[in-house]
Amino acid sequence: MAAEGTVRRRPVQRRSQERYERILDAAAHLLDEVGYAALTTKEVARRAEVPIGTFYQFFPDKSVLVHALASRNLDAYLDRLAAVERPETLEGTVEAAVEAFVAMRRTVPGFGVIDFGAGSRAEPMLTELLHVLDPAVDNNTAVALRVRDLFPALAGDLSVRVALECADAVLKLAFRVDPDGDPALIAECKKVLLSYLRA
Repeated sequence: MAAEGTVRRRPVQRRSQERYERILDAAAHLLDEVGYAALTTKEVARRAEVPIGTFYQFFPDKSVLVHALASRNLDAYLDRLAAVERPETLEGTVEAAVEAFVAMRRTVPGFGVIDFGAGSRAEPMLTELLHVLDPAVDNNTAVALRVRDLFPALAGDLSVRVALECADAVLKLAFRVDPDGDPALIAECKKVLLSYLRA
């Protein structure tokens, strides 16, 4: 039996991997349409065109599905950052980190609802989504530690953690004001981060 909060079975064969990804894709699109509270395993399975039994082979419940989607989002975000020519300056690091997030928020289905687990939309904060990336720490701490590992120009762990909280709040506001992200607020987010991290 799978541990609480974990995927039951990791797909190995190509066909299983395709089904697994199809389930995650269906969940992401449904999150955009109905939000987390109205998301059901039955509708995800129907939209993914898999039997409900196949869904449950991978995911014991909705929260584990969202955990897997948040983890996939974080991996995609870190891949985007890793693909950027490694900035040696703090300015370049902040620019890369914010722009990668903004690009995902604009283009990745479901990202606006759960991003890395805690959520970006004005949906009620659900405790089951606060620790989806790492049971020992909240999502923003988990993201901050992973981003810190990628960029040597960043200061210590606590500074990166505080900077991430600031960015999270300002970027949420930017996407509440404008569905595509208010450019002025995105620019202000970068200024706040640079000012804080330089200090």
